[in-house]
Amino acid sequence: MNDDRDRWLDRPRNITRLVYGLYALCAALLLADLFYEKHGHFAFEHWFGFFAFFGFGAYVFIVLSAKGLRRLIKRPEDYYERRGKGDSDD
Repeated sequence: MNDDRDRWLDRPRNITRLVYGLYALCAALLLADLFYEKHGHFAFEHWFGFFAFFGFGAYVFIVLSAKGLRRLIKRPEDYYERRGKGDSDD
């Protein structure tokens, strides 16, 4: 069964709408930070948008550190094939 119909994510217009919808959702959640009372332990937790910016910074840190870690532990594409030739573990 081969179904070649276009799906809703196959159209670039829908991808653009989805991205703008996510931007609007993030902006709405950031603005919601103005309308509730914060009960933080430290003074910086009361700053507007602190947790949004902290979360974004943590995300960027994780992605960049993963790129660096990849360089450290990366193996060649044929790593397991080269090791397996001639070796008999049986």
